[in-house]
This record gives sequence, structure tokens and C-alpha cells, in this order.
Amino acid sequence: MTTITEDRHIGSRIVKNRVFSAFVLLFSLLTISPIVLIIGTLVQKGYKQINLSFFTEIAPDTYEAMVAVQAGDVIPGGILNGISGTFLMVFMASIIAIPVGLLIGVFLYENQTKRYAGLIRDITDILQGVPSIVIGLIIYFWVVKNITNSFSALAGSTALAVMMLPLIIRSTEETLKMIPVSIREAGFALGVPYHKILFRVLMPTGLSGLMTGILLAISRVIGETAPLMLTALGSMKVNFEIDRPTSAIPLLIWEFYNDPNMVDLIWSSSLLLMILILALNIISKNIIAKRTT
Repeated sequence: MTTITEDRHIGSRIVKNRVFSAFVLLFSLLTISPIVLIIGTLVQKGYKQINLSFFTEIAPDTYEAMVAVQAGDVIPGGILNGISGTFLMVFMASIIAIPVGLLIGVFLYENQTKRYAGLIRDITDILQGVPSIVIGLIIYFWVVKNITNSFSALAGSTALAVMMLPLIIRSTEETLKMIPVSIREAGFALGVPYHKILFRVLMPTGLSGLMTGILLAISRVIGETAPLMLTALGSMKVNFEIDRPTSAIPLLIWEFYNDPNMVDLIWSSSLLLMILILALNIISKNIIAKRTT
């Protein structure tokens, strides 16, 4: 009798487990289905324009695109001006944000209990939640109106740098917290100056965590459009002058969106942007995986 009751109980648990597993699988599929659909749509509609000209020529004008669409041909030209502008502004933003973010992160790590550290930490958290359009508006009045007196790559990179700072600061602080205190104390016991302990011991030890934060910060800003509309504005030419208007891939996508003849370039540009962001995220995840093993 006991055996029959136990078998029924075990059978009931097996059925419940299978039902629960089926629900988990179902909701997991529902969760990832939008992502799969987005990626599938981008690949299906975006690969047609991916060719050598796409990476080596500037964006075409409306007339050239209209003639190509009516003839059923691939739209001539590419997004070289957007690719060059994106890399220029992200590079400049990294030069600004990475050293500042690392130093502030080190300050927060070394002064965890002080009032000023708590204030800076709160400001960092607030800045991370500020909408990108608001940051673009602030940089517009700060840089565009008072420093460069025009839209420019410098203004655009400043806006991106401000957006990168919170993630770099917080990742730096958390990475340094994970390093054993004994390593730092051993350096002090040997009479090593603090700046050498910082740059030759702590930073190299937490390099993987620092690099992860930097790559995630770059992947966050590389697809931003709103702040660049108010700062860099855009350009139909390849421009490497930091005091002149400069284009970017997100800006080109917005410009193509306003022209019905450029629809194919929207999908191709979005596909390229997705690949860049995906690559940065994969690299950061690989760094995290190596760090935890």
C-alpha cells in the first residue's frame, strides 16, 4: 500500500515537473522570439546592399537612389561618411571618458566611506539614467553654442563621453573591490609607492574587468542617435576635422528613414550597426568568461 502511494506521489511530481518545464520553455521562446524576428528581418532585408561600395563610398543623393529603385537595381553608394564619423567620435569619446572614468572609479574605491565619494556615486547613478536626448541638449548649450560655435565631431564625442562615464566608473569601482586586499597590502609592505601599486598591480590584476566595462560603454553609445542630432548634426562628406559637422551610422539611418527611396540602405546600415554592437558584446562576454575561470 505504501509503495503504491509513493509511486503515485513520484508520478505526480514527474508530471508537475514536466508541465513546469514546458511552461519555462514556452515563455523562454516567447521572450527571445522578438529578438530572433528582428535579427532575421535585418539579415533578410539588409544583406542586399552589403558590398564593397557600401564600405568605400559616401551616401547617394535622392535622385541616384530613386533611379536605382525604379530600375530594380542596388542603390549606388554606401555609408563611408557614417562609418568614418562613428569611429572618429567613438574614438574621441573613449579618449575623454576612459581616463576620467578610471580615475573617478579609483577614487570611489579608495574613499568608499567618505561623504564626497557617496555624492559622486549618487551623481553617477543619476547620470546613468538620464535620457540621451537630455545629455545632447546640455552638450548643445555647453559645447556647440559656447565652444565650437557650430555642430562638430567634438561636440558629438563629448556627448558620447558623458554617456560612457557612468558605466566605466561603476565597473572600475566594482572591479577593484573584487581584488584581494592582501595584494595591495603586500605592495605597501614592500615600500612600493601608491601610484605604482595602482598602475602596476591593481590595474593589471583587474584588467579584464576594466576592459569589460569599457567595451560595454562603447557598445552602449555606438548606436545613439538623439545626442548626435543636437551636436554632430551630420555630413554628406567624409570628415575628420573635429570642429566640423560629422555624420555617423545612426544619423544616416535617421536621414534614410526620411527618404522613401533609401529604405534598402536603412536595413543595411542597421544590420552593420547590429553586427558592431554584437561583436563588442561577444568580446566583453569572452573577457568575463576568462576572468571567472
